[in-house]
Amino acid sequence: MLTGHRTWMFDNKPKIISTGTTGGPFEAKGMLADDFDFLHSDLWIEEDSYEKAHKVLLEEACERAIEKAELTKENIQFFFAGDLINQITPTSFAAETLGAPYFGLFGACSTSMEGLALAAYIVNTKGANHILTGASSHNTAVQKQFRYPNEYGDQKPPTSQWTVTGAGVGVVSDKGDGPAVTSATIGRIVNMGMTDANNMGGAMAPAAVDTIETHLKERNVDPSYYDLIVTGDLGHIGRKVSLDLFTKHGISIPEDMYQDCGLMIYREGQPVLAGASGTACSAVVTYGHLINRIKAGELNRILVVATGSLHSPLSVQQNETIPCIAHAVSIENAKAGE
Repeated sequence: MLTGHRTWMFDNKPKIISTGTTGGPFEAKGMLADDFDFLHSDLWIEEDSYEKAHKVLLEEACERAIEKAELTKENIQFFFAGDLINQITPTSFAAETLGAPYFGLFGACSTSMEGLALAAYIVNTKGANHILTGASSHNTAVQKQFRYPNEYGDQKPPTSQWTVTGAGVGVVSDKGDGPAVTSATIGRIVNMGMTDANNMGGAMAPAAVDTIETHLKERNVDPSYYDLIVTGDLGHIGRKVSLDLFTKHGISIPEDMYQDCGLMIYREGQPVLAGASGTACSAVVTYGHLINRIKAGELNRILVVATGSLHSPLSVQQNETIPCIAHAVSIENAKAGE
């Protein structure tokens, strides 16, 4: 059911019945290492290119989620996923391995919730019984494409963020146990005219605020309705900008219940500058850490707002400004109040 102009309400409450998460060696040293299904000791993952290693990360996450759901690949009716590499090739090659009907998505770092929103919509309207959705990224492959190879040793400004190496996916189903997807607010392009591709958090913050403000208005709920509102990867700078914008717009969100995946995944002292980013950032935190907290009864209602900076190497070279977007999905403990 459409509520307002941009928000879907899922009356049938599709369930996230299983998840799969993988990460690299840097994530293994982070705050959320215990929430991953697989962690690799090196970035190559026994492959001969970082892009092939990227593909393996997603394949492993998909296999694990399907296994935990006690399903087979043949049970998956659709696969929604994407990444940051040219023409989302790691995801497309992983989709070939999976063999399910495939929707390749590109929403940059907003892809995780773009996929979950679409999967929940289709399951809610009886268009499928089981959909696999998620997102992935690989630090070294992304650095090579968007900036410089890590081997080059370029010095990054303090506004830069560290791309997560990993993959996070979930199986969305009309039956079974698991957290329920209850609504989604679809983002629109917000472009504040910024051109600095090393300050994505600052560029994306207005899009996050726009989507959260719209979600609260169209659902007619206060921020306190949620135990946690978490953005995708605004980092320190983007989070501060968004809090300033909430104050300017008259929206009161307590700082302790407004967090960012890019500030949750790594430990203090890891050299991530302004925080984490990457298509996998919100995917691994949501499908790993946050889903685990809901299942443990520590959280009952969360709003995940995945943020995406939709620039490309080409647009940066042509001095274009950075269009940004944010998609919000509410996930609730289906057993709360029973």
